[in-house]
Amino acid sequence: MPYSHLRDGSLNDVFFRIVANSTYDWESWHDPHGKLVWVNDAVKRVTGYTSQQCMAMTDYPLPIVAEKDRPRIQRMLDDAVAGKSHNDLEFEILTCDGQARWMAVSWQSMYADDGKHLGFRTSVRDITDRQGLKDQLRLYTEHLEQLVQERTGRIAQLEKHRQQMEKLAALGELAAGVAHEVNNPLAGIRNAFALFRDSLTPEHEHYDLLELVDKEIERISSIIHQMYQLYRRSPQQSFEFSIEKSIRDVATLCDPIARRHQVTLVTDFDTEGEIVRLPEGELKQVLFNLIRNAIQASQPQQSVKLSLEAEPDKVRILVSDAGCGIGEASLNHIFEPFFTTKSELKEGMGLGLSVSRNFVEGMNGSLTVQSRVGHGSTFAVTLPRRIETA
Repeated sequence: MPYSHLRDGSLNDVFFRIVANSTYDWESWHDPHGKLVWVNDAVKRVTGYTSQQCMAMTDYPLPIVAEKDRPRIQRMLDDAVAGKSHNDLEFEILTCDGQARWMAVSWQSMYADDGKHLGFRTSVRDITDRQGLKDQLRLYTEHLEQLVQERTGRIAQLEKHRQQMEKLAALGELAAGVAHEVNNPLAGIRNAFALFRDSLTPEHEHYDLLELVDKEIERISSIIHQMYQLYRRSPQQSFEFSIEKSIRDVATLCDPIARRHQVTLVTDFDTEGEIVRLPEGELKQVLFNLIRNAIQASQPQQSVKLSLEAEPDKVRILVSDAGCGIGEASLNHIFEPFFTTKSELKEGMGLGLSVSRNFVEGMNGSLTVQSRVGHGSTFAVTLPRRIETA
C-alpha cells in the first residue's frame, strides 16, 4: 500500500488489520452485543488457538479461560457491553496444550464520530512471569512473617527465662544465706541431742521418741543441703562413667522408698555400655529427686519406668509414672523454688525440681515434663555426652 494513501485519509480496513496483527498483545474486537468480530494473530502465540478457532467459538473467550475465572470474565464481558471500561483485570487461561498461564486484560468501548456505540476492544497481556514473581514475593513475605513470629516468640521465651533466672538467683542467694545461718545452730542441736540420747537407756519411757526427733533433725539437714544447692558456687568436675550403671545405682538407692509405697521400679535400656563425661554426683542427685517424686506420685501396685535414649551427641533419660499427673496450672510453676503439689509437708519443701533443673542446665542440658491428669507424668533429662566442667 503506497504511503500516499495514508496521507490523504484513505485508511482502509486492510491497513487496520495489518497494524493489529503486528501488535504483540492479544487483541480482539467485539460488536455492541459482545460477539467477537476479529482477533489478531497474537492469540496463537499466547494460547495456541488460531484466530479461526477463536472465531468459531460461540462463547469466546470462555473456553480458553480457566474454569475458576470464567464467572469473572463473563462479568467483564457484561460490563464491556454496558459501555464500561477497565484496566489490568488478571485471570488464568489454559492453553491449547493444557498449560496454565496468567493474563491481564484491559477493555475499552469504541464509538463512532457521531457517538454511536460500535462495541469494544480488548487487549490481553501475558503476565505469567510477573505472577510468578508475585507468588515468590508472597511466599517470601509469608516466610518473613513466620521468621518474625518465631523470633518474637523466642525473644519472649528468652525474656521469660531471664526473669526466671533472676528470680532463681535472688531466691538461691537468700536460701544460701538462710541455710548458712540455720546450719550452725542445727549442728549445736544435733550434738546436744546426741549427748542426750546417749544418756538414756532403751528402757526409758520416752526412748521411742528419740528416733522420731533424730529423723526430723535429719530432714531439716536435708532441706538446708538443698537450699545450699540452689546457689552452688563450686560445680563438680566431670568424669567418664557408664550412664546405665549410674541409673541402676540410683534405682537401688530408691528401692526402699519404692517398697514402702508398694511401687515397682522398672529399667528399660535400648543400649548398654554408653559412656559419658559428666558430673556424676549431680546427675545422680537429679535422678534421685525425679525417681522419688515419681514414686510418691504413684499408687500402690503401679510402676515407675526408667529408660535411656542414646544419640551420637547426647543422651536422654526418661522417668515415667502412671500416677495422678500434674494439672495445667501447676505445670508452669513446678520448677520454681518452694512450689510443691504434695499434700503433706513432710514429703518435700518444693526444692527438688528447682535444684534438679539448676544442675541439668549447669551441664548444658534441659529438664522437661509431659503430664496428663489421671495418666501420669514423664520427666526427660537431656544432656550432652561430654562436658569438661559442670
